[in-house]
Amino acid sequence: MKKVFCKIVASILAVLVLFSTLSFTVDQHFCGNFLVDSAVFTKAKTCGMEMNSATSTEASITKKPCCTNKKVEVKGQDELKQNFNNLDFQQQLFITGFVYSFLQVFEFSEPDFIPFKDYSPPKLVCDIQLQDQVFLI
Repeated sequence: MKKVFCKIVASILAVLVLFSTLSFTVDQHFCGNFLVDSAVFTKAKTCGMEMNSATSTEASITKKPCCTNKKVEVKGQDELKQNFNNLDFQQQLFITGFVYSFLQVFEFSEPDFIPFKDYSPPKLVCDIQLQDQVFLI
């Protein structure tokens, strides 16, 4: 059961790392205020109403096009190993306090002093409880 749980957790973490490093682009085409097409990884299809800029020699009248393209780019994480060299004072203070309080949780005590550890116990000639007929009930 423990091995299965470890494999499931490892798989979930692998998928999490994969999705955190994945980057993609969403392209959207709007005609007026209405969304015509949305595409991931490719260019969105247009509605076919693009206005060509026709210039005349007498007067040039420019109209704003009714269609707009919107491009949303989701960038993934490039570096998986964080760099701790650029910490400001507040972050350094937090890490120092955290490490100090974490180390104070574990008290390192010296082993108890046993004065008779070098001496062997006395040899038993007979069992005193059986000899005196004294039993704990």
